Amino acid sequence: MQKPIIILNYKTYLESSGDKGRQLTWDARDVMQETGIRIIVCPQTPELFHHKGYGIEVFAQHVDPIEPGSHTGHVLPQSLQFCGVTGSLINHSEDRRPLEEIKKCVEVLRKHGMTSVVCAESIEKVKEVSQFKPDYVAIEPPELIGSGIPVSKADPGIVRNSVKAVTDPNVKVLCGAGISKGEDVKAALELGTVGVLLASGVVKAKDPKAALRDLVTY
Repeated sequence: MQKPIIILNYKTYLESSGDKGRQLTWDARDVMQETGIRIIVCPQTPELFHHKGYGIEVFAQHVDPIEPGSHTGHVLPQSLQFCGVTGSLINHSEDRRPLEEIKKCVEVLRKHGMTSVVCAESIEKVKEVSQFKPDYVAIEPPELIGSGIPVSKADPGIVRNSVKAVTDPNVKVLCGAGISKGEDVKAALELGTVGVLLASGVVKAKDPKAALRDLVTY
């Protein structure tokens, strides 16, 4: 079985903020080096610079499809790059965006050589956003996010059919929502995805480093 990609979303939990967030990034880096599994962390935007130079890939939780100029309060792709960021989540269930904006975000990230991870809540949405040719599409039924019930178990069909819905071989599918254990990662891979996108299963764990190790041991 191929090695999975693990994308860890810090959201805005206190457990992944400040010094705790930086420790979480160190822990993820350690597990990545121990196992050879690709792990990517997504800290909060104001803290991104503090996670630069840890020897692990850092993605943003959000980006705006803008170029330098008068865009007060927006997130400029080049500013993310100054912080060592190499990609971004787009359209997470907690930050939904119109289709046209999703398309523009994918395009602006591609223009600057950055990785795009578009979240989608249904098979139909997977079909729609995959046409924009992002690097990854993450299938995440919103009712399962943070539930501890992995979509790969609750509704394996939606994962399997999401993979089938993507016709471009350069667009890879990730499994999100409820992921917390190594067996969830294994199930996601068996259904045809290349990895997982998760948050609370690690961030809220009593021992996040142990939780990460469990994710990549199956």
